[in-house]
Amino acid sequence: MTTHNDDVDWDRWPVADYLAENYRELHPSDAAVIAHHSAFYRRFAPGEIARSVEFGAGPNLYPLILASAASRRIEAVEAGAGNIAYLERQILCGPEASWLPFHALCRRLNPDLPATLARSLAPVHVVHQDVRALERGGYGLASMHFVAEGATEDREEFADFCRAFVRCVAPGGSLVAAFMENLPTYRIGPASRWPGCPVDPATVRAVFAPLTVELTVHHIDSDPTLPDYGDSGMVLLTATVAAR
Repeated sequence: MTTHNDDVDWDRWPVADYLAENYRELHPSDAAVIAHHSAFYRRFAPGEIARSVEFGAGPNLYPLILASAASRRIEAVEAGAGNIAYLERQILCGPEASWLPFHALCRRLNPDLPATLARSLAPVHVVHQDVRALERGGYGLASMHFVAEGATEDREEFADFCRAFVRCVAPGGSLVAAFMENLPTYRIGPASRWPGCPVDPATVRAVFAPLTVELTVHHIDSDPTLPDYGDSGMVLLTATVAAR
């Protein structure tokens, strides 16, 4: 039986296990994503984007750090209660020290970033909401990391999430994203099981090409320093939203 997004209790997402497995150190794949995205963000003057969104933010802070040079307001939109609580703690109580190497690399690659991790998170506003309900054309830039392919086992629902991601940005606005390549249904921690939808660069290109211009799609090889979730690497995307 195929698992869809609404079949899953996202409030039970194992935040602590996910962070321990993926983000307590800066892995080579993270560094590759940050290098790719930093080149994208260097296109923008500091504060050029009035309002951007992290589409399905999860507990990952480095996409928010990356956006902080370009965006005056960053909305971290997330449905899961545990992820919301984690994000709010990082912003209100101060970020955990494990994120400092991520900030240091982001700033080394884009010196327009705020000088401290706390200041990079200052423009972030946490929004507890289903990303599928975001207003059409409400943002000048949208970022998404490991969301659409990790929200469902259904290929068409994956495409629906991608279309919602594009739809929330005004025509002429910018997109940047990362996907796990060929991610199957997988486990985090000792027992929890979560949906995965295997996609590759051709899948990503097919979904985004009709909706965007200036589309670029790149591949990163799998990272042996990360847990083996069954994926074969990452797919990275940048694009401009086409006129509707």
